[in-house]
Amino acid sequence: MSKTEFEIITFDCYGTLIDWESGIAGAFINEASRDGVQLSWERVIAAYMEEEPSIESGRYISYKEVLGQAARRVAARLGWTLEPGRARFLADSLPNWRPFPDTNASLERLARRYRLGILSNIDEELLKESLRHFTVTFDLIVTAEQVKSYKPGLAHFQEAGKRLDGARQLHAAQSYFHDVVPARALDLPVVWVNRKGERATPGGPLPTKEVGNLAALADYLDA
Repeated sequence: MSKTEFEIITFDCYGTLIDWESGIAGAFINEASRDGVQLSWERVIAAYMEEEPSIESGRYISYKEVLGQAARRVAARLGWTLEPGRARFLADSLPNWRPFPDTNASLERLARRYRLGILSNIDEELLKESLRHFTVTFDLIVTAEQVKSYKPGLAHFQEAGKRLDGARQLHAAQSYFHDVVPARALDLPVVWVNRKGERATPGGPLPTKEVGNLAALADYLDA
């Protein structure tokens, strides 16, 4: 992969730029504590990672609705009786989900040489809240609300390709399932920002490059 060939780097947002696991787990733990229920970070995240893809694989609904359904399903799995009217706590918490410590400094470095974009499974209104946490601007934004589809579907990448009109794109993301697999299906160069030290699916597609965090990505592209 020649590092000089790219004009724009697109990113997944939640899990790659924003520490969504801490945001999700914190929201569940805080809300459950109101009922005297103690939840563990690890069990919340494990249950959420099971439930969210299942919800998104059905007919398109807004991400705010996805979060509401996921809140109810996760609570049920963990033995916490959550009244349906309180399920919005998870979507309400999203504006407070924070970037990873290396996010803004790395984006600032990359913005000196590349245009930046976001391809995210999110609603417009919710993303606007997260954009306030970044110290750079993004030239391209493709959301699930725009394409009425969720990754790992191909619609985000196809829409980005249309808008970029031939500009040379590199995608960077933490999720192998949501981003690496569909990007490689379209022969799009992709860096796996493997923050969690996960392994690719045996026999599955491999990323163009793998790094441990965004700082390492910036180091690689700056070298």
